[in-house]
Amino acid sequence: MRIDGTRRQDRAIELVLAYYAAFNRGDRDGMLALLGDDVVHDLNQGARETGKDAFAAFLRRMDTSYREQLRDIVVLASQDGDRAAAEYLVHGEYLHDDEGLPPAHGQKYVLPGGAFFDIRDDLIVRVSNYYNLRDWIGQISG
Repeated sequence: MRIDGTRRQDRAIELVLAYYAAFNRGDRDGMLALLGDDVVHDLNQGARETGKDAFAAFLRRMDTSYREQLRDIVVLASQDGDRAAAEYLVHGEYLHDDEGLPPAHGQKYVLPGGAFFDIRDDLIVRVSNYYNLRDWIGQISG
């Protein structure tokens, strides 16, 4: 089960870590380059969006309202490398009002989060993000 001398599981972990490294650098093009054209994005407690264009629009919305860094990232992957999961701590700042959420005025927060990934042909084809929205609201409202 080796591809180019590297196990598929290891390649999946490296792919997800590269995705988060691009996120932390603010390299949105780098993130998008790791996604399949038909990527499915499940937003936390929200809708499902499909395609790179929708994902790019999501990133622009996020960059308007939030400044975030992910730390303590742990990634696990299935042996076949088709699925992966990540857990991390989001260190963020709420910069601009986000629709349907409390007003923003630079509130800082630290929030555990996680994501699940489907991987095909060395590209991420599904990202499902999860965090505790009540915890986040409590941190920015208090």
